[in-house]
Amino acid sequence: MTDLEAMTPRDPAGLPFFEILRPLRQSEPFVFNSPHSGRLYSDAFLAASRLDRRAIRRSEDHFVDELFAPVVAMGAPILKANFPRAWLDVNREPYELDPRMFDGPLPPYANTGSLRVAGGLGTIPRLVAENVDIYRTRLDVEEGLSRIEGVYRPYHAALRRLIAQTHAHFGQAVLIDCHSMPAGMRIPGNGPRPDFIVGDRYGSSAAHDLSRAAISILRGMGYEVAHNKPYAGGFITEHYGRPARGLHALQVEINRGLYVDERTLERTANFGPLQGDLCEFVDRLMAYIRDECSDMLLAAE
Repeated sequence: MTDLEAMTPRDPAGLPFFEILRPLRQSEPFVFNSPHSGRLYSDAFLAASRLDRRAIRRSEDHFVDELFAPVVAMGAPILKANFPRAWLDVNREPYELDPRMFDGPLPPYANTGSLRVAGGLGTIPRLVAENVDIYRTRLDVEEGLSRIEGVYRPYHAALRRLIAQTHAHFGQAVLIDCHSMPAGMRIPGNGPRPDFIVGDRYGSSAAHDLSRAAISILRGMGYEVAHNKPYAGGFITEHYGRPARGLHALQVEINRGLYVDERTLERTANFGPLQGDLCEFVDRLMAYIRDECSDMLLAAE
């Protein structure tokens, strides 16, 4: 553990709000990130919520951190949140805040007018899935700001550091932002139900050939794959992807119906096989980067 990692913020029970799992030696120019799979719900948060323990988990990317955990043995680090997305969403701007949620005025630099805030899904979410309110009463403004200063900012500092270290060592870095989506998700226009959605902010966060390779690998494995629709990537993909500088960010959404029972929130029998397929996907994408397109990744789009 580095000195910086020893300073990772901890919850009242002494548990780290997030963790970095590292290989003994990073051998690949990849960084994996699981910002929405945290499932440590504090008693204080549950007491402030109108939802029970199962209902409040509707926003989780269930077990995505576990699905991608084998990447560490493959030579890449993974950053994973332990705090739940319903408590703090690090895939937003730092101050996308809904004034209706808070008792007192927000600071003038808060972004109160974004579409995500309007939808109840700001940095401090107002809703979980299916438009269900989280809180019984308004939050104190200082409580919301303390989550951002005490957890959001250290989380992003850790992610920036991982990407910068990877880029400095390899001359390039590929961030895979790992997510899940509801089983019933459909592609707009009555398309088939996707198993995966690969997002690159419509080509602005990753080289086109890298996105095409990721999609091709998954389709070759027999999966239905969509590109950017309806999820093109959030703040993390947009903020950290700079293809012209050799910094590439892809968002990978996995259909929860492939591995979890959304009624019970338990892993299904397909969890292990899907994890194996993800290992194959990652291995082939790493080989693609390593053997076929290093020159492309260093070139400006």
